[in-house]
Amino acid sequence: MTISVGDKLPEATLTRLGDKGPEPVSVSELTAGRKVVIFAVPGAFTPTCHSAHVPSFIRTKDALVEKGVDEIICVSVNDPFVMKAWGEATGASKAGISMLADGTGSYSQALGLTFDAPPAGLIGRSKRYAMLAEDGVVKVLHLEEAPGTCEVSGGEAMLNAL
Repeated sequence: MTISVGDKLPEATLTRLGDKGPEPVSVSELTAGRKVVIFAVPGAFTPTCHSAHVPSFIRTKDALVEKGVDEIICVSVNDPFVMKAWGEATGASKAGISMLADGTGSYSQALGLTFDAPPAGLIGRSKRYAMLAEDGVVKVLHLEEAPGTCEVSGGEAMLNAL
């Protein structure tokens, strides 16, 4: 089953790289009583993710915060070491975007938003999407039809939806 507007986000543990190494991050704790934008990409450092999706949220971060968004989170089926390096390479971390790893893909699976692209070496990856969750409930969901495009799931589209 694919997550839909009005659904409660499934509980899951994502991971971030902290000062002392990998740290678990509870999705329910991240979203409880907060307005959070979560966007997901098929893979860190992949072309569309790197050159279009992350930059769109860097460009729109301040405007999203002005609209009441408490946090912007990027999720990818990668490890927390890669997500930290990618956040630094793109400027997302400096911009204040949280870079969280769904290392096993379990969160993406729970959302019903996984896909495989064996020719590119992508197995069990997250589909490209952006969502707004308020207190853990999906209020806006923008799901891309093709993994190589960033049209409806970019920062500008989310800003326009608010």
